[in-house]
Amino acid sequence: MSDYMRNFMKAMKFQRPERIPVRVSLLPATWMKYGEELEDIVLRHSFIFGEYKRGSYDYNAKPKTYNQGQHIDAWGCVWTNVHDGMEAIVTSHPVPTREAVRSLKAPEVDMGVPHGFMYLRLADLRGFEELMIDFAEEPPELQMLIDIVLEYNMRQLELLLRNNDSQVLYFGDDLGMQNSLPVSPEKWRKYLKPCYYRIYQRCHEAGRYVYMHSDGYIYPIIPDLIECGVNVINPQVRANGIDNLVRVCKGKVCVDADLDRQMFPFCTPEDIDEHVREVVEKLGSPEGGLMLVAECGPDVPLENIEAICNSLEKYSLFFS
Repeated sequence: MSDYMRNFMKAMKFQRPERIPVRVSLLPATWMKYGEELEDIVLRHSFIFGEYKRGSYDYNAKPKTYNQGQHIDAWGCVWTNVHDGMEAIVTSHPVPTREAVRSLKAPEVDMGVPHGFMYLRLADLRGFEELMIDFAEEPPELQMLIDIVLEYNMRQLELLLRNNDSQVLYFGDDLGMQNSLPVSPEKWRKYLKPCYYRIYQRCHEAGRYVYMHSDGYIYPIIPDLIECGVNVINPQVRANGIDNLVRVCKGKVCVDADLDRQMFPFCTPEDIDEHVREVVEKLGSPEGGLMLVAECGPDVPLENIEAICNSLEKYSLFFS
């Protein structure tokens, strides 16, 4: 087990890690923009990036949806990308009417459990506005659609459990928007909480831990996600606010804090240092329960990427 994973497990279990687990995510578009200059930073920070060898990054080894153009997934959703190296969005939805829900069949193809496997898949199938109307009016087709997607996910989960022996299983579904949940907490608990509960409890039955990434404003339902079985929650600091995350998470669930990526393109290295320190002071403790991750898009200046690495290395030892 690597030092990172050893500290990861200790932080998750509140077993006093030697240092806070930290990592930096560099989008394909960031690599494509900066090339060798970015490699210089990666080579200077082997603690974060490991033993990287110059020239080893494969610019073509990116997820299909990160390629410019269109593709259609197994559900029939059309993904459109206008910026090579960035994530696509769904621009054509295969279930535009409630009538179409009644004839929908899950794919026979196994897609696994990708990012956007439950809530976002509902939106990809129906379209955001139509799905919001469904949640408002609560027609029978809403539960029908949820059941179809959930049963497909349970099939994929069984395959994952059979073919992946990792102690920690990773899930991603963006449940929030910038300043609110897309539906009320009450309706989320009625329709969506049972889905995550069933999926995550099956993971625990199989002896696995659950890591969940979720962008957006989600802090009102983090206690529910804990009840569903989430062991590590990966929320955005900007959308939720540090104090809200402290209130609902600290001492209750391990937080892999997604640092303020909306700030990174515009701030100074000093701002970054202050930001990382504040998150560590407020959310961290010697017992553990905190990890840090910073995602850097192509709009983040190189000096700020370097500053992020420096601050993460420094504050990973804050409680040591």
